[in-house]
Amino acid sequence: QVQLVESGGGLVQAGGSLRLSCAASRSSFRANVMGWYRQAPGKQRELVAEITRGGIITYTNSVKGRFTISRDNAKNTVYLQMNSLKPEDTAVYYCAADLVVWGKGTLVTVSL
Repeated sequence: QVQLVESGGGLVQAGGSLRLSCAASRSSFRANVMGWYRQAPGKQRELVAEITRGGIITYTNSVKGRFTISRDNAKNTVYLQMNSLKPEDTAVYYCAADLVVWGKGTLVTVSL
């Protein structure tokens, strides 16, 4: 079964940047929609951004203008460039493929 492996999380000061990556373990895996979701302590998991195989992108309002999602179909990898980070962006970030396959998550902590 294919696995999604996230990387790039960590601790950053407010205003800083991080780049998350998510790679599928099987080169033959083809997903239509790849997305990033996040779950903050005590809150429900929410969509951050998603991108279709054809490049159609959706962002949640709170990250528009700060985050950029992209994907490399040849590498079965999706990225999330996060700029101007805020403390409220602190969460575990999950990668998902067609909302069927999920990664284990990577923690992003933004300090004041």
